[in-house]
Amino acid sequence: MSLDDETRPAARLTVLAGPSGAGRESVVELVRARSPSVWTPVPVTTRPRRVGELDGVHRSFLAPEEFDRRLAVGELLEWSRLGAHRRGTEIGPLRSRIAAGTPVLLPLDLDGALLVRAAWPQARLVLLHPPGRVPAPAVVAAFDRSVSYDRTERVVDELVGFIGSSFLAPARPRSRG
Repeated sequence: MSLDDETRPAARLTVLAGPSGAGRESVVELVRARSPSVWTPVPVTTRPRRVGELDGVHRSFLAPEEFDRRLAVGELLEWSRLGAHRRGTEIGPLRSRIAAGTPVLLPLDLDGALLVRAAWPQARLVLLHPPGRVPAPAVVAAFDRSVSYDRTERVVDELVGFIGSSFLAPARPRSRG
């Protein structure tokens, strides 16, 4: 029996975006607790390390010159300036995980999500917003899904289901005849 005709959906990048205070980080922690195979990239930043943060675990801390170098050679999928410091997402580890069939969940602000959409059009964007505070229709239209953060379990269930559709499906032989 040949599997040559079988196609498997590729793992995908899902971006969870929302305004400050929308609960992105809390939702990501709960999604990863329920689906440990979902990978979340470690952001790079030029800001100093805070007490309790581990380099390469919470963030990768870079000198501004190294950040500039990575940006210049196209190693960052997206980046932004936060005051005097910058942060970004490395594209290499993200590509490797997706190529290996691992779904990726990337929490970002709205601007970061739109930068990802421009650079990686196949990414799926999920807009997380507080209940009763739906962003303008033009913003919502840029996203594949809009989720109101009213009940944590409901939001996590919906996001796990959405991400789950990006796992590599096992190949199944086609019946011939």
